[in-house]
Amino acid sequence: MPTDGPDVAHIRDGARCRVVSGSHTGKAGIVADRKLSKTGHVTITVRQDDGICFKTLARNVTPA
Repeated sequence: MPTDGPDVAHIRDGARCRVVSGSHTGKAGIVADRKLSKTGHVTITVRQDDGICFKTLARNVTPA
């Protein structure tokens, strides 16, 4: 079972982040929801400053 490992431990609800890979590259916002998927990957919802939300994998973001 894959896991995203300890490298995503710093991504918590309420933290500012910037997306550095994946389909949302270049976007930034606040982590609104952090979950562990059935496959073992950490997924997050990012809420941008304009209110738009999107989902991405935690491994695709870095702290802002």
